[in-house]
Amino acid sequence: MRKTLLAVLALALFVPGPAWAATPTTVDDYLRQARDATDLPGVSAVVTHGEEIVKATGSGHESTGAAVTADTPMRVASLSKSMTAAAVLTLVDEGRVALDQPVVTYLPEFRTTDPRTPRITVRHLLNQTSGLSDRTLDIPATQEATDLEGYLAALRDGELAAEPGTHWEYCNVNFDVAARLVEVVDGRDFAEAIRQRVFEPLGMHASAIGASASPGYNSVFGAWVSRSELRDLREGGSGGVVTTAADMGRWLISQTGRGPRILSPESLATLHQPWPGGDYAMGWGVEDLNGRKVLMHNGNLFTYSAIQAFDPATGDGYAVMTNSSALYEDTYDILVGLDAITRGKQPEPVGGGRQWTDLGLAVFTLVATGLGALGVIRSGRWARRERRARWWRASGLLLPVLVLVTYPQWVSFLANGRTVTWAQLTYFTAPLTIALGVAAAAALATAVARLIRWRAVRAL
Repeated sequence: MRKTLLAVLALALFVPGPAWAATPTTVDDYLRQARDATDLPGVSAVVTHGEEIVKATGSGHESTGAAVTADTPMRVASLSKSMTAAAVLTLVDEGRVALDQPVVTYLPEFRTTDPRTPRITVRHLLNQTSGLSDRTLDIPATQEATDLEGYLAALRDGELAAEPGTHWEYCNVNFDVAARLVEVVDGRDFAEAIRQRVFEPLGMHASAIGASASPGYNSVFGAWVSRSELRDLREGGSGGVVTTAADMGRWLISQTGRGPRILSPESLATLHQPWPGGDYAMGWGVEDLNGRKVLMHNGNLFTYSAIQAFDPATGDGYAVMTNSSALYEDTYDILVGLDAITRGKQPEPVGGGRQWTDLGLAVFTLVATGLGALGVIRSGRWARRERRARWWRASGLLLPVLVLVTYPQWVSFLANGRTVTWAQLTYFTAPLTIALGVAAAAALATAVARLIRWRAVRAL
């Protein structure tokens, strides 16, 4: 036991505490120190004010070994939603789409088994109040689709979880259906339509839907492991954008109504206006940032993570992107610090959250391994002590096995009903998955060993 404690203490020495080497005074200093403290493989960020990109920069390395800069392509996951919504609203400004018209007006093939589906409007999609839900749709089938037309076909056996317009629920399907709507009404595939309607007018020449990016990383017990991308529909509107910090600066400027404009003032206001029953708008949510209400949205794509925010009152905007994903995400903490330093305040130290999380799971895994080995070794002693007992007294050890078997279900429950697959659980949740797998294996080995020894003792 003493050796185990010493090993844990030794591991703890490698976990950095939340402290700066020196107080950062510039965005570059802050980002460099934040990356060092968080040990992220790479991070890029941008700060805007009014019509100006105050700073776009990067720190770290891609898997290729090239330095991460303001021009490094990054997947921004669900930050794509606000851009998809903007593409839809360009069609609204042209009079080709009406937000309160049913989606089937433009997509007759959009249907489920639920008779309420024809009542879903375009606004419902963008506000995520359509009633579409991971809980009632065949999400694995949608992940097998190779294009947006096939994606819609995969929805046909599903149903709604609520009456359209009455309940908010985060569901990627809303924005992938919206992307198909843009495709059909515009007459070009979604990638080209959003390029012509959003990216090019704003000068976002390095941005695209479904473009390739360097493999990202997952943290496995503190070590960054390069991972290939998880297969999914990369051409969708819910998370398909690949962009750069410099381009994100142009996007954030447009959200304040400054710089080149792709939307009328009315449509821009609609994009940012939360639905009447909550604080979610159209790919934006109202959040607190250092005591101020701002519009914000984060995203995670298993090997990439990102966050964006802007303050309509001041015109300040921020985006942080990383080529990695872990159980503890540092992007929000870094964004909070960026906001502080650009407002002349001292940022709070960041870092340690991911490292401590991984350390805790590593220790849990080591302890589970040791207890499993000890349980097998001592199974004979247990069997002799329990000679007259029933063998099922060892069945309590099967609880960790049950936890592992139902792992996707309870993670889905904790994620507010979002569908979670086994494949996804091997990515940024890998340390937890490994820890639960080892605990289940240890418990099962102990239970089997006890049963075998108990039967042998009973036969004497």
